[in-house]
Amino acid sequence: MIKRNKQTYSTKPNNLKARNSFHYNRLIHRKTVGVETAADGKGVVVARKRRSGQGKPATSYVRTTINENAQATLSSNRHMIRKNKYRPDLRMAALHRASCHPAQPEA
Repeated sequence: MIKRNKQTYSTKPNNLKARNSFHYNRLIHRKTVGVETAADGKGVVVARKRRSGQGKPATSYVRTTINENAQATLSSNRHMIRKNKYRPDLRMAALHRASCHPAQPEA
C-alpha cells in the first residue's frame, strides 16, 4: 500500500486503477479483469477470474496473451470483457491499461 497526496494506492495485481478501495479490490469480487505486459515484452496479458475454483487463488485466473497490433489488441480485450459478461464498469479502465502497454515493439 502506498500513500500519496491524501490518496491510498494499492500495488496488488489485477487492480486496474491501483486504488485501495472496495470497488477495485480483486479478492472480493467474483469477476475481475487484469491487464499487464507479457513476459517477453511483446503484447499484453489479460488475466480473468474464473467462475470455478474461486477458493483456490493459484488457479483461479485464466491468462490470455494478445500479440497483435494496437487496434486488434483493444478490440479483442473489449470483446473478452463484453462476451464473457465481466464487470462492465471495469471495461474502460481495462482498455486504458491495455493501451498504455506496447502491443508490438518497433523493429
